[in-house]
Amino acid sequence: MRKDRMILRTPLPDRLCHWAMVVCFFLVAMSGLSWVFPSLNWFNSVFGTPQMARLLHPIFGIVVFLALVYLFVRFVKYNLFVKEDRIWVDNVQSVVAGDHSKPLRIGKYNAGQKFLFWGIMGLISVLLLSGLVIWRAYFAHLFPIPVRRVALFLHAVAGVGLILLIIGHIYLAFWVKGSIRGMVTGYVSHAWAKAHHDRWHEEISGKNAAAGKRKTGRAR
Repeated sequence: MRKDRMILRTPLPDRLCHWAMVVCFFLVAMSGLSWVFPSLNWFNSVFGTPQMARLLHPIFGIVVFLALVYLFVRFVKYNLFVKEDRIWVDNVQSVVAGDHSKPLRIGKYNAGQKFLFWGIMGLISVLLLSGLVIWRAYFAHLFPIPVRRVALFLHAVAGVGLILLIIGHIYLAFWVKGSIRGMVTGYVSHAWAKAHHDRWHEEISGKNAAAGKRKTGRAR
């Protein structure tokens, strides 16, 4: 792979944060599922013992939240909805079928990815707030029992919902060929960008062309 023929899609700091968050998320998700579903009690072993799981689960959860806040700051400007997103929504069946013959005017992220982005950020916020309420070591004693019960219910529902969104995210990443490589190396091909994110490809190509002209002008 020659990087001079590729497009940088995700810089190294963002990729490192993403993959570190993935590891922490799976540890938190598995330990959490062990308490929601008794048949999955053996998931407690991801942290060694049930006692360690109860100690580390909220700490790793905060790490996941902070990582997502960093990614939110980095990517929120690309995930704001624009008028062109309606084109993707109206042609979602063609997208699922793998038909990229029609220009969909997709930016760096399509409408589906934007819905996923805001869904994840909304659920992680619910998980943080409800998690603080039920964190026995520090905050639970500050709230009455009815509030803790509601928080526990919201925490469980939001946790399962977030896991389902992440599973969908993983499935789509494997389904769209080239996405995983792009998140590992940071680079995607021009053909991939043009097929899946045509408007973004035009913007990047325009910037590169303008930069090339400036360099040529200085060389003269």
